[in-house]
Amino acid sequence: MRAIDIRNKYLNFFEKHGHKIIPSAPLIPENDPSVLFTTAGMQPLVPYLLGEKHPEGTRIADFQKCLRTVDIDEVGDNRHLTFFEMLGNWSLGDYFKEESIKMSFDFLTKELNIPIQKLSVTCFAGDEDAPKDEESARIWQQVGMPKDHIYYFGKEDNWWIAGEEGPCGPDTEMFYDTGKPACSPHCNPSCDCGKYVEIWNNVFMEYYKSKDGTYSKLKQKNVDTGLGLERMNMLLQGKETPYDTEIFKPVIDRIIELAKVQNINSTRVVAEHLRSSMMIICDGGRPSNVDRGYILRRLIRRMTRNLNKLQVDLSELGNLIELNIEVLKEMYPMLETNKETIKQVILEEKDKFVKTLAHGEKEFNKAVEKAKNENKTKIDAHIVFKLYDTYGFPPEVTKDLSIEHGLEIDLEEFEKLYKEHQEKSRLGAEQKFKGGLADQSEETIQYHTATHLLHKALQIVLGEHAKQKGSNITQERLRFDFSHPQKVTKEELEKVEQIVNEQIQKDLEVKCEEMTLEEAKQSGAIGLFENKYADKVKVYSIGNFSKEICGGPHVTHTGKMGKFKIKKEEASSSGVRRIKAVLIKE
Repeated sequence: MRAIDIRNKYLNFFEKHGHKIIPSAPLIPENDPSVLFTTAGMQPLVPYLLGEKHPEGTRIADFQKCLRTVDIDEVGDNRHLTFFEMLGNWSLGDYFKEESIKMSFDFLTKELNIPIQKLSVTCFAGDEDAPKDEESARIWQQVGMPKDHIYYFGKEDNWWIAGEEGPCGPDTEMFYDTGKPACSPHCNPSCDCGKYVEIWNNVFMEYYKSKDGTYSKLKQKNVDTGLGLERMNMLLQGKETPYDTEIFKPVIDRIIELAKVQNINSTRVVAEHLRSSMMIICDGGRPSNVDRGYILRRLIRRMTRNLNKLQVDLSELGNLIELNIEVLKEMYPMLETNKETIKQVILEEKDKFVKTLAHGEKEFNKAVEKAKNENKTKIDAHIVFKLYDTYGFPPEVTKDLSIEHGLEIDLEEFEKLYKEHQEKSRLGAEQKFKGGLADQSEETIQYHTATHLLHKALQIVLGEHAKQKGSNITQERLRFDFSHPQKVTKEELEKVEQIVNEQIQKDLEVKCEEMTLEEAKQSGAIGLFENKYADKVKVYSIGNFSKEICGGPHVTHTGKMGKFKIKKEEASSSGVRRIKAVLIKE
């Protein structure tokens, strides 16, 4: 069974059980106070999990393109991916534990024909905040799960919450037994030995965690599930890694043919990063030195470094892109539509990086000369890290070059600097995630509404081409990316600021209407109409000034938002500008 067959079976199954199928949201969130990328299937649905009414009803399902970069340096092993697809079904105040568990069991055993003996499940063990989830365990037994295949674990394993506060609850997780021998008599699904692999997670959101750490019951109980497609595909095909499946294998095989040096980790990095880069570019991403643009740049450069390591002629990269599109076009038709753009962006970035590597070699030579002049036998770790972070020189390359010059590098100190860098990146990513996902405070709602006013004001001042390319919102500020070919002048920024503040002072009413996508188009609502919306959408109107397709939430009137002030305007990436602004309370 191929990955696309699993996806289609999933969507058809839940459609038969009353779920409306909604399209995947873009990897780059649009008009959403969110993270750099869509990192989970539930992320675009947060407003509805918090109580907003979804235009498609209370039962929905989809496949969601996701990208996570926390483990980017782990890609190359047998399991880590940056881009992946998550299958999900949701109950927004509709069914709860019993129906959710029964549907999951039926899909696994009847649609995918997984033997019951291959499955195990885990439930919440209970603590002072919430009782032991014996209800889920009882339902699992009723549908046919053997009692000795049901396990209980604590909050670390079987409790889900986005951020430090918000909707949360116990979850039940499903595991697939790979058939590998148990590592000990006590081996169970919490073990990392590889015998048990998690395949599905059903979260039962019935609590709300407050800032003070206390829990209360929600009025609306939700079910939020996630099933990783690549992992399920690997297991059902009996493969050791996702790279052995049809998603990657044709490209992997071609890289091996082209490589003069064989290295399986580098081969996987090239195949994985190429797929991820293509998907980001398809959804509007472009390389730059900040945020998502930096992630894309890093993926392409890491891919190029590993092609060099494999001694693959870089002129073959265009052919690898075409092969990858051919392999994936059935699953992601937009790849073929955007083929020329994908090739142009990746190949241009590759060429820039080749020049950067040449500059890095000059920096390395300076470091060698300095070390020899000072009678040192080691190249300073800070220089090694700079060569890695700025010029893309892997430490092993610097080490090899150093040996050629009779020098060593301080790898231990480099590892320390590298770990500090990773920790800062992780904390930064967590803060970005928290800023939009877990925090639906009054401040972030006001900033979200302000992005609508800013978007319209930019189009009035600069022209209709000034379309949103992304946003990020915290309680303290908004950041808004938009398409525009040159720097916005001081006079233009003042005009934009003036227009936004006029709308705030008018205390305009914010209205929400549900309508079909076609009706939204005809009404003049702003949106990117490229297979990303469901048949029914929400349209938010701010007086007669702004009308956009958006999930919410927004203020009810603009009057209490404060004074809008643009703090900075700068380039984000090629053809994209960025505005940072605040709302000042008077």
